[in-house]
Amino acid sequence: MIRLVIAYLVAVIVAYVGASIAATQSVMARLVEMGAPVTLGVRLEATVHDLLGMATSLLPLVAVGMLIALPVAALIIRALPRWRPTGYVLAGGAALLCIHVALHLVLGITPVAAARTTLGLTVQALCGGLGGWMFLQCLPERDR
Repeated sequence: MIRLVIAYLVAVIVAYVGASIAATQSVMARLVEMGAPVTLGVRLEATVHDLLGMATSLLPLVAVGMLIALPVAALIIRALPRWRPTGYVLAGGAALLCIHVALHLVLGITPVAAARTTLGLTVQALCGGLGGWMFLQCLPERDR
């Protein structure tokens, strides 16, 4: 049970950190397009700022999304064991995708600016998929 909790926490942290960094770097890219001077130091400072700042909003959403998606994936994988290698990856990706789509549909907001474009939304989902993959990697060998 402890290994399962650790796998879940790793999945959440990896998905959150990836999504936050991707969102920050997307904003930095837009600033560069507008001609703003964005140094490596500015990028690093903004990344750390956003990692800490989004911890009260995006991190809990990622935690809840993964808490729903990963057990659902586990149930599906039990019925369809051949999906084990990709099931958790798809679940993590779906979790982040659903977070952004649900916020937009229910509240009419897209708080993570990067998720306002198809590419940005796809990158957010890929970060969730990476979290799902890390979840699988942290499971005991018999559960992979």
